[in-house]
Amino acid sequence: MSATTQVEDKVNRRPSSVGRMFLDRVAATPGNEAYRRPVGDAWESMTWGETGTRVQAIAAGLVALGIESEQRVAIISSTRVDWALADFAILCAGAATTTVYPTTNPDDVAFILADSGTRLVFAEDDAQIAKLRDHRASLPDLARVVTFDGTTDGEWVIGLADLERLGAERLAQDPATVTSRVDATRPDHLATLIYTSGTTGRPKGVRLSHDCWVYEGVAVDSLGLLTAQDVQYLWLPLSHSFGKVLLAAQLATGSAAAVDGRVEKIIENLAVVSPTFMAAAPRIFEKVHGRVVTMAQDEGGAKLKIFTWAMGVGREVSRLRRSGKEPSAVLRAKYAVADRLVFVKLRARFGGKLRFLVSGSAALSQDVAEFFHAAGILILEGYGLTETSAGTFINRPENYRLGTVGLPIPGTEVRIAEDGEVLVRGPGVMAGYHGLPEQTAEAFDADGFLRTGDVGELDADGFLRITDRKKDLIKTSGGKYVAPQAIEVIFKGACALASQIVVHGDGRHYVTALVTLDVDALTQWATHRGVEGGYAELSQHADVRFEVASAIDLVNARVNRWETIKEFRVLDHDLTIEAGDLTPSMKVKRRAVEARHKGLLDEMYAAG
Repeated sequence: MSATTQVEDKVNRRPSSVGRMFLDRVAATPGNEAYRRPVGDAWESMTWGETGTRVQAIAAGLVALGIESEQRVAIISSTRVDWALADFAILCAGAATTTVYPTTNPDDVAFILADSGTRLVFAEDDAQIAKLRDHRASLPDLARVVTFDGTTDGEWVIGLADLERLGAERLAQDPATVTSRVDATRPDHLATLIYTSGTTGRPKGVRLSHDCWVYEGVAVDSLGLLTAQDVQYLWLPLSHSFGKVLLAAQLATGSAAAVDGRVEKIIENLAVVSPTFMAAAPRIFEKVHGRVVTMAQDEGGAKLKIFTWAMGVGREVSRLRRSGKEPSAVLRAKYAVADRLVFVKLRARFGGKLRFLVSGSAALSQDVAEFFHAAGILILEGYGLTETSAGTFINRPENYRLGTVGLPIPGTEVRIAEDGEVLVRGPGVMAGYHGLPEQTAEAFDADGFLRTGDVGELDADGFLRITDRKKDLIKTSGGKYVAPQAIEVIFKGACALASQIVVHGDGRHYVTALVTLDVDALTQWATHRGVEGGYAELSQHADVRFEVASAIDLVNARVNRWETIKEFRVLDHDLTIEAGDLTPSMKVKRRAVEARHKGLLDEMYAAG
């Protein structure tokens, strides 16, 4: 049997449900590590057997509370092991998980819970419980709240331990409580409702079946990306499809996960956990890149010269190897010195055991990817949507091309429409939008391919390059088309101080941009130079503007004349999720930012 046939066979013989995949994993490797979580200053480990015991108790508790097949149970919590336990328990009970970001405002929480018909909510703490209490009158379907850390009242709000005790009692009476639910769950049963955070408009509930997640997990396993010996560091929001697909992959591969959603702890935790794998949004890699470059520039002198030399050597080796060639003996010797002096320190930031990283949810700058590759850290960029259960394309460790999102995962088909839109079809694609038949119909073409809304192109070997979001393409008043995302990712690779950039110009005579700065990089910049002031004051400093302008010049040298940025403004604050500038997956809400800063944008065109 050929390797391709074996992969196809594995995907085709996938389990019937997430619950079945979970129980199979527990039975196959009960003594292997499943999870680590922070407890004080230490990390506590759980085996798959221990995880299975807790999940079955929680699932049985849900059954005891009257939760039926495909009824919705929500989770409103930051990323933590309890989130994964609750999710697996919901699915093992035959119910469906409604995911809600903990940063979601109370009105939107109420809308999501009402629209989904959610019956029970796992709420992290008192702050999340308060959102539910404030809208309890408008949520008649919500019968119970289970809290991880919040205050219980013994009636409407109970603790997770209370639910587990209830489940244990149910299992004592009927040991088959959970397994019978798992056996009754079909591949097409609803598993998850994920409400798109949406860069515009009201969020829509994306209906993802059990088969979507099982397929994603088995496809990852069939590619050999991860093994049971791998340890991933998991911090991504589990309310997002990118985080959820990592849970599915973990079930299929039997790998372990160290889980902690505190973004500010990532660097500190990586050094302790020493993972072999981590997935992240591009912003994380941009921050590390910016910090390393800024530190080298601040040190100056001999250290800066060594750093610049080492990066030059590393990039030369990277480009040779990516073209299928090997460096000469002399270049290999130079690289060994560069590695010892510079690159080993960068790898140590990630714990020193990484096999590769995965980037998704937004476009990654090829310059940033090459920077890491030069240092011996491979970032595999992938692509997918909430509507495709996250995973659709992925570069492979043995077959990758920087600047692309890789090849389709096994079982997924792709087409490029006449207007350049990427169309996909496969088991990971959603059943539709919850309660929105017209919008569901609009999302698919006549052959059942999902219209992704992204514009892209396939090379001769099938690697996909995403150009931009279809709705974000700019048409200047002169009739020229501009893909803002392509310009923005170049800028982020060129400016070590950058946090975000919004390229603007639709219907205008020329292109302009709004720029925000990374608070850590800006603070480091100011400290080194002895410049005082807060973010707002520092962002308007003449030397900061000069650095941003220099990066803009580098960008302009690499794009077409009509794509060049003629004017820019540095905002006196960064874009945030809380202010409505970013989605929870850290994508810029372009229309919202442009509307909020319309006066500033108009000012850049006033002189014509």
